Amino acid sequence: MITPPELFKSLADETRARATLLIADQGELCVCELMCALDDSQPKVSRHLAQLRSSGLLLDRRQGQWVYYRLNPDLPDWVQQVLQVTFKANAGWLRDNATRLHNMDGRPVREAACC
Repeated sequence: MITPPELFKSLADETRARATLLIADQGELCVCELMCALDDSQPKVSRHLAQLRSSGLLLDRRQGQWVYYRLNPDLPDWVQQVLQVTFKANAGWLRDNATRLHNMDGRPVREAACC
């Protein structure tokens, strides 16, 4: 399980914090969506997502050419609560990111989960 120091260290970087909060809000985002929302390059976004995955915060899945990231459903309740409260209290800080994501052309279409 993730500890408080591990969580806060993972979120101490602005790119990782923004990506995690956007994923927490949206449920799941692919690398290209995060590139658009964060206005950053694929290598930088992928590097930060890999760190979040290795910390246990995120899980990934492949769907064709896309790699989607979501919060690890096995995170303790306190982590989920911290992320929810942080997102709700910082909507203004994420406004530009959310707007870019909302206005993104060609967002990939997610397939419905099987069964």
